This record gives sequence, C-alpha cells and structure tokens, in this order.
Amino acid sequence: MPSSRHNLGPAVAVLFLLCAGGAVSWLLAAPALSGPAEPGYDIARMVFHYSTLPRLATALLAGAALALSGALFQQVLRNPLADPTTLGVSAGANLALVVASLFLPGLLGAGRDVVALAGSAAAAAVVVSLGARRGFSPYSLVLSGLVLSLWCGGLAAILTYLNQKYLASLFIWGAGSLAQQSWAIPLSLLWKVAAIAIICALVIRPLSLLDLGESTSSALGVKLVRLRVIVIACAVTLAAFVTSAVGVIGFIGLVAPTIARLAGARRPAQLIFWSPLIGAALLFFADATLQFAAGGLSNFLPTGAVTAIFGSPLLLALLPRLKIRHRIQQAPLRKRSRRWDAKVSIAIAAAVLTVLLLLSISLGRAVGGSWTLVFGDYFRDILVIRLPKIFAVLASGAMLAVAGAILQRLTGNEMASPEVLGISAGSTFGVAIALFAIAPGFSGQFAFAVIGATLVLLVILLGARRAGFAPERVLLAGIALSAMVDAVVGVLSSTGDPRAVLLMRWMSGSTYLVDGTSAALEVAIAAVLITLALAARRWLDILPLGPAPSVAVGMPLAKARLALFGLAGLLTAAATLTVGPLSFVGLMGPHLAREAGLTRAMPQMIGAALIGGGLMVAADFVGRTIVSPYQIPAGLVSALIGAPFLMLMMRRRA
Repeated sequence: MPSSRHNLGPAVAVLFLLCAGGAVSWLLAAPALSGPAEPGYDIARMVFHYSTLPRLATALLAGAALALSGALFQQVLRNPLADPTTLGVSAGANLALVVASLFLPGLLGAGRDVVALAGSAAAAAVVVSLGARRGFSPYSLVLSGLVLSLWCGGLAAILTYLNQKYLASLFIWGAGSLAQQSWAIPLSLLWKVAAIAIICALVIRPLSLLDLGESTSSALGVKLVRLRVIVIACAVTLAAFVTSAVGVIGFIGLVAPTIARLAGARRPAQLIFWSPLIGAALLFFADATLQFAAGGLSNFLPTGAVTAIFGSPLLLALLPRLKIRHRIQQAPLRKRSRRWDAKVSIAIAAAVLTVLLLLSISLGRAVGGSWTLVFGDYFRDILVIRLPKIFAVLASGAMLAVAGAILQRLTGNEMASPEVLGISAGSTFGVAIALFAIAPGFSGQFAFAVIGATLVLLVILLGARRAGFAPERVLLAGIALSAMVDAVVGVLSSTGDPRAVLLMRWMSGSTYLVDGTSAALEVAIAAVLITLALAARRWLDILPLGPAPSVAVGMPLAKARLALFGLAGLLTAAATLTVGPLSFVGLMGPHLAREAGLTRAMPQMIGAALIGGGLMVAADFVGRTIVSPYQIPAGLVSALIGAPFLMLMMRRRA
C-alpha cells in the first residue's frame, strides 16, 4: 500500500468526486425511495433498482478499468500521453464490433468481448510494433496510435454511412452509452476487471523498477519483453471489455492518471493504485450529473461525450501545473540521396497530380458499373457536375497540407496538424453552431468555422504559453479541446434534430452539395492563403532553430507566431468546409513531402500542397467510383488512403 504521507492529494480528489457524484445520485434516488408504497412508486423503485443503480455501478467499473488501462500504458511505455484512445485501442475494438454487427452477427452472439478483444489486440499490435522499431519513443507511439485511431474511425464511419438503417443504434452506443436495463453488464464487468486487477497487482514491483532505466531494471532481473507483453495485454483487455460493454468512452484513461500525478501520486505503485479510483469517481460523477440534468433523455445522450465535456476543461485548467518528464522529441531526419533534389521531387509530385486530375475528370463508371471514358456530347455535361467537386477537394487538400506544415514547424513537432491539435474540431464546432443557430450559407459557415478554429488556437496558445510552447503541452491541449468539441457535436448529433443529418454529412467530408460558386470561392481562398504562407517562408525556416536564434536575427517572435497560427486557422477553416474534419491530409501531406526530401519551408509547403491536393483528388475519385452509383465521402476515403501509407513510411524510417 502506498505511503499515506503522499496520498492526501489523490485521496482528496477521489473523495471530492465521490461526494459530488453521491450527492447527485441521492437527488436521483430520493423521489423513488421516499414515496409511499403505491403502484406508481413501485414502478419508480423498479426503474431505480434495475436501471439507475446498474448504470451508476457500470460507470464506476468502466471508469476504473479505463483509468487503470491508461495508467498501465503510460507506465510501461514511458509516455504520459498514452491511453486507450490515443493508442487506437478503443477505436480498434469499436471497428471490430461494427464489422461483426454488419457482416458476422453470429460472432456477437458467441461473445462480444472476444470480438472487441480481437480488434483491440490487432490495433495494439500495430502500434506497439511500430513503437518497438523506434525504441518505444513517445512520439512514434502516439503518432501511430492517432493514425490508426483515425483510420479505424474513418472505416467505421464509412460502414455506418453506407448502412445507416442497420447501424443507427451504434452511433449513440459508439459514443459511450451507459444506459442499462439490468445488472448483467455491471456484474459481468466486475469479475473481469477484478481478474485483470489481480494480475496488475502482481506486476507492480517489476513495473516500478522501470523508473530506474532499462539497463538497471534488466540487471535487477526484470524480463523487459515479458513484462511489456503482460502489462500491455492487461491494458488492452481492460479497454476491450469496456468498449464491448458500453462503447467508446474516451479521455478517462488520459485525464485520471494526469489528475493522480498532479494530486501527488509520484511512484508507479501510487499511480496505479489511485488512477482507477479517480477514474471511477470521475465517470460516476459525470454520469450522475447527466442523469439528473437530462432526465429521461439521458438514455439517448452518450455519456462518453458528456465525460469529455466535463474532463477537457479540467485537464486544460490543470495543464500548467503538469510536469512531464517524458518529453516528445522530433524524430531525426534521414539523410537523403543527393540524386533527388527539391526540384525533382516537386516536379514528380506535380506530374502525379496532373495524371490524377486527368483520370478523375475523364474516367468514371457507367450505369451498369462498367468503366468508361467521358468524351463526345456528354463531356461538357459531365464537366459541369464533376469539375467543381474536383477543384474544391484539390484546394481543400492543399490548404490542409500547408496548414499542417506551418503547425509542425511552429511547434517543432512532426505530430502537429489541424486534426491532432483540435483546429479542425474547432471549425466543426463553429459550423455546428451555424447550422443549429441561424443556418447560414457558405459565407456564414466560413465565418463561424474561422471563429471556431481561432478560439481553439487561442486556448491552445494561452495554455502552452507559460511552458514556452512545449510540444507535449500543445498536444495535450489539442487532444483535450478536440475531445471536448467532438463531444459537443456528438451530443448535438444524438438529439434527433433533422439538422444533425446535415452536420453528419458535412463531417464525413461529402462533396455532394458542392457547386460552381462554392468551388470558385474555395479555390480563390486557397490561392490567397497559400500565397501568404509562401511569403512567410523565411519565418518558417528560422523558427525551428529556437526562440533565441530567431530573436537574434531580428524576427518579431511573438507577432510571427501569432500571425502563423492565425494563418493555419484560416487555412483549416476554409478546407474543412468542403472535406470535413476527418481528412487526415494535414498530417499526411507534410510527412510525405519530408520523405521526398523537401526539408526547407518553401519546397516543403509546395510539395505538401501538391501531395495533399492529389490525395484529396484521389480520395474523391475512389469514393465516387468504388461503390457506384453510391458515393463515399472524400474526407473519409482520404483517411483510409493516407493512414496506411503514413504508417508504412514510419516503418521504413524506423
């Protein structure tokens, strides 16, 4: 048992959350328990006994399991950003359950846990294998997890989009619904979590020795490979059990260990002991508050989304006090062959983009499904429909890629992008407010998207300013804000409002409603903003050298950072209006440009713009033809195309 001298802070945090949740739970229980023994009150007691109480018990168990999973991941991988969400484990389980629900429903009858565990294990195997090739560096692990999470989420979204009548209920469940009708799920979770907790108790001592370093712990007899396999298996299993039972509840596995550290849990044993208690209390309080505030609607509102709304501001408020020992470092650049210079790489990218444009314009599928080239009398009619969509996605992909290149150079972190830092989510939030408030046209949606992206950027900058824009703090702030904004959008989408259908279509990156006017505006905005980004190439070449050299050469550091962050926000807001927030191009484009040898600011931005535009054109072409006459949104297809390529590149560079 951890020393009581160090446990006052974590104990106070647990006690506060439990008391708050208990008080709200009592408000829920009082009407059912204090009424007379009449038929109406008997029904209320039955609802309380078989629905409310099991739901609160499930919240306690799920919160404890996710927090323990996050603490185990963070300790064994030496990564304070690791949890089932950032490592893609929960997304893998969710994808496996969606695929089984659609194609192999018999597997769900045999055991949902087995299906979820298979998906989680596959996701963890991919992420850990990539991390192992780079010495389990925090950068490679979190980047691999985010890539895989986005890929799994995109594929699950495509399946849901194509089979909405079969998978409509998975939307609320996938966002983390704790609604219960019996004690079956909490009792099942109880023994499963208890069994894993016993195994974790047996490995606490060797796990604690990892703080001494790998060489020292090996000298003391710790079998590092065996220990990692056991601990990761326990963490993956816990996340799979929770996902199988209640869906994806993000953020708990990240915020609970963070609160435990800030409250005073320094040693690994203390962290593993207190994190599950804090996670259980946090989810218990969030779900009790949801039930009290929403009443009968609480069964239709995803608790996972509401938890993110509660937890994100808490993590942002505590972020300035967090001392992160495991710093995320930018991966060193590989030496390039001299035969490939910037001009050759850019020329190849431009040639590939030209071929993609010609194929996308002229090639399609006929009514019977056969491939055909467009020519003759129908060519002009097809161009009127097809050209606006092609040039809109081309401009959007180029803008996202340039925004990603700017953010990566500003933060000194290859993992920075509009998707990861929450800027795309901020634009989504702005568009959601526009749709639900006044439903404006393109100009109004663009204004709201810019406001949302700018607000997210300002919050990130304010939160990271005291730490000198340290990459890990910027990432934590971005993850927190992205989770909060996505949660708000998820709550809006689960209300059943008809406008939610429009929001979901827009979030998927569908170009169905793009016309000539909106495409022309998108291209014009892209031309202006990318020109401004290229004009700032000197700043972007100097900033990666550090604050002191930048000031020494006469650059106005604060103004330059503010202007570049604002420019990245404008690029992101304009692009997400066409391809949605899930495109992944803002992370993919700069990486592939760097892989092509484009390391200086201007060549990298030009190459990233060509690659990002080409990726979106290819995604639009594939989405339009692969399941013709139906269309898959280009934003989702781009994530499915980009993620495997990026992970392959990471494996080659390991």
